[in-house]
Amino acid sequence: MKLYASLTSPFARKIRILVAEKSIRCELVETDPTGKDSPVPSLNPLGKVPVLVRDDGSALFDSPVIIEFLDAAAPPAFIPSQAEDRFDVLRWQALADGMMDATVQRLLETRRKPEQQSKSAFARQEEKLTRALAYADERAVAPYLVDGQLTLTNIALGVALDYIDLRHPHDWRSSCPALTSWHQRIGERPSFVATRPPGLPHD
Repeated sequence: MKLYASLTSPFARKIRILVAEKSIRCELVETDPTGKDSPVPSLNPLGKVPVLVRDDGSALFDSPVIIEFLDAAAPPAFIPSQAEDRFDVLRWQALADGMMDATVQRLLETRRKPEQQSKSAFARQEEKLTRALAYADERAVAPYLVDGQLTLTNIALGVALDYIDLRHPHDWRSSCPALTSWHQRIGERPSFVATRPPGLPHD
């Protein structure tokens, strides 16, 4: 299998960590999906990474679909089969993905000309991130968050927090002590260390 991704994509990093944790053989193909000769648009009509090309040549996108496929491909399971735990994990993934989306939207706004930037757009994304961080801090029970074991929750939330540090570095830790401790611990896992995006500051 081949995973088409960029090294800074947090959605791709979730998959890279899952692949490492499950010891799945998967080649990483680093690519800029907007590049002139990028193969991504022919694999994903949305022109976005990550894209997983399976051994039969078929392509899967985007990250939640790829993660579901890979989790079923090899043990151990990172998405529990029991209904309540499963929905809890998927809810955490939705929260983490939303945090990353808000960070992306904020980043895009900063790349507009100063006179075109919207204060209200910044405020909306800041409000989302503040609420999400507070929600996670209230529930950040170390070392695991769901089912008393390592699950997709740990991967998704850890990656989201790293992405905030990469694209919107600010002092969220002072108001989220439990989450800070949890984040430091999950970040020490070899799978997280090996997939650190370029430019991510060290604690």
